Amino acid sequence: MKKKIYLIALTMLLSVAAFNSYASTATDGALTILSKEQIASMTTEQKEARVEEIKARVNEIKAMDKSELTKQDKKELRTELKGLKHEANALGGGGIYLSVGAIIIIILVLILIL
Repeated sequence: MKKKIYLIALTMLLSVAAFNSYASTATDGALTILSKEQIASMTTEQKEARVEEIKARVNEIKAMDKSELTKQDKKELRTELKGLKHEANALGGGGIYLSVGAIIIIILVLILIL
């Protein structure tokens, strides 16, 4: 009986957990946003260099005087920053994301076990 409970709990846990890694394929501003396939084919040194390029571009955007920009220009900068963030997350390996439902199920399983 205990094996059945563990099997069900493990199945539920694995079905709720999600592994996400996002990268945009759009081209914005000075940097070209890379696709997932391009990122997967990169070496570690290339990934580190790309992260440094992204950091430099983000620092350029932060240093800009945004008070003189039009509404459309500000929107384009926000879109570029979002794309760069997604690409940086993809270069960094993404992460493990658990939904609220998964956390609740984990807590319930722990309560049942203990």
